[in-house]
Amino acid sequence: MLKQLAKCVREYKTLTILTFVFIICEAVIEIFIPFITANLVNNINAGAGSGEIVGTGLFLVGLAICSLSFGALASFTCSKASAGFAKNVRKDVFNKVQAFSFGNIDKFSSSSLVTRLTTDVANVQMSYMMIIRTAVRCPIMLVFAVVMAYIMGGMLASAFVIVIPVLAMGLILVFRKAMPAFRSVFRKYDKLNESIEENVRGMRVVKGFSREEYEKQNFTKAADNIRKDFTRAERIVALNNPLMNFCIYFNMAFVLIVGSWMIISKRGTEINVGQLTAMVTYGMQILISLMMLSMILVIITISAESAKRICEVLSEEPELKEPEDPVTQVADGSIDFKDVSFKYSEKAERFSLSDIDLHIDSGMTVGIIGGTGSSKSTLIQLIPRLYDVTEGTVCVGGVDVRDYSMKALRDSVAVVLQKNLLFSGTIAENLRWGNKDATQEELEAVCRIAQAHDFINSFPDGYETHIEQGGTNVSGGQKQRICIARAMLKKPKILILDDSTSAVDTKTDALIRAGFRDYIPETTKIIIAQRIASVQDADLIIVMDNGRIAAMGDHNELLEKSDIYREVYEEQTNGGDSDEQ
Repeated sequence: MLKQLAKCVREYKTLTILTFVFIICEAVIEIFIPFITANLVNNINAGAGSGEIVGTGLFLVGLAICSLSFGALASFTCSKASAGFAKNVRKDVFNKVQAFSFGNIDKFSSSSLVTRLTTDVANVQMSYMMIIRTAVRCPIMLVFAVVMAYIMGGMLASAFVIVIPVLAMGLILVFRKAMPAFRSVFRKYDKLNESIEENVRGMRVVKGFSREEYEKQNFTKAADNIRKDFTRAERIVALNNPLMNFCIYFNMAFVLIVGSWMIISKRGTEINVGQLTAMVTYGMQILISLMMLSMILVIITISAESAKRICEVLSEEPELKEPEDPVTQVADGSIDFKDVSFKYSEKAERFSLSDIDLHIDSGMTVGIIGGTGSSKSTLIQLIPRLYDVTEGTVCVGGVDVRDYSMKALRDSVAVVLQKNLLFSGTIAENLRWGNKDATQEELEAVCRIAQAHDFINSFPDGYETHIEQGGTNVSGGQKQRICIARAMLKKPKILILDDSTSAVDTKTDALIRAGFRDYIPETTKIIIAQRIASVQDADLIIVMDNGRIAAMGDHNELLEKSDIYREVYEEQTNGGDSDEQ
């Protein structure tokens, strides 16, 4: 885990090393100040003149300024190194997530990934900052202070050596108890974030059913569970402070009482006032170093679980692999499913798709209908290789999709979903996701075909109208038409519409499909729909049922031979296909 995180230091390695150097210089100077002070006290007792006192005093001031300067430099380099390290961790985790397949994302959940990119990275950043500065300074101060305490106080310094193991054992017991509690907290953070994400996304449903109070109660319960776990963990860690204070006061009392007695009884022959002063100072340095080390242990204890969670993402291997010698050109939009079966997980008991054999010529218009859960969307997700088949092969342009560069394949396939996403920015910026170099004329051309041009021009800012996050300031039908225009701007070999005209009326739907025939005649068009009218004029219509192809043919053929298709058609034509606005 440490080796994996160390790779994120990269260009900040020099700043990290400089922090070590500055901290060592600061610590060494700070260690010698009590020694020089003790000699000054002894010289004053011996009757030193004002010149010697002033000279030594100025030297001590110079050392203090140097120590302060090295400390300030260490703070500067440490802050730059830790912030840069956190930036690299976020970048590496985000880049890793971008390479994940849907299967990998399903494994972690989106809310958990957000927590790892925010809270967990912040914890690891804090830990890194403490490690490269305080965790270096404190052991150096501790070792040097103990050595100097023996030099100055002899056997009197043994009190420090006795108390250190006692304190260390106490701290180990405290953190062994605290670690499981912190681990539990982070798992509950994921659940809390998942609840928040779900609630915010479904806010219209929550308000529509007046379930605000219910959601508040659920959130309060989840937040209270985290509070209880944190309270339990912090209560255990809080035992560190009384233990530390006991050791500090015990040592100070011991040194002052025994040291004073030795000065008085031995008349300063074994230890003098200057040495006792140095012993008190070194004692404070030793115990403050121990206290800081205990604080570092608290932070590391908290961040250790965060580091583990980050490394889980960094070490996760994407389920979809790039081929060693990938094909980078898609010849055409022909599609072949050969003995394809698929399930989302190896542990799944049943296949989502079974025994799919299908050939689609390039340029065809293909309609897919079927009931909810018939795996229509699952079928089309295999074409751009969002998932890999479990059995069989899927070919595009005569080549197995697993042999393509994923970028080349997905650049040739455009998918428009029922609930497509618009990003924060202008309408024009969202459209240019399909082609970043598209001209204004090209934007308007595809928007006319997608029946979006008129409503876009009705906005005061037209194509420069700002879209809020998630497209919340446009209607469902408007959002779908913008997404269709965006996909067309890509001029793909294959265009897949996954129920993406569900929020527009049948007239607009028909106009969009007519535009496809004129604008992208050579593109293979696959239309998943609930309305027969949306696929009625397709070259080939596929009827899905329970993960299998129940029937294939054109509209008239299916009316004769497919009970499912005929039943849907009669229900919609007899009942009147209501237009969705």
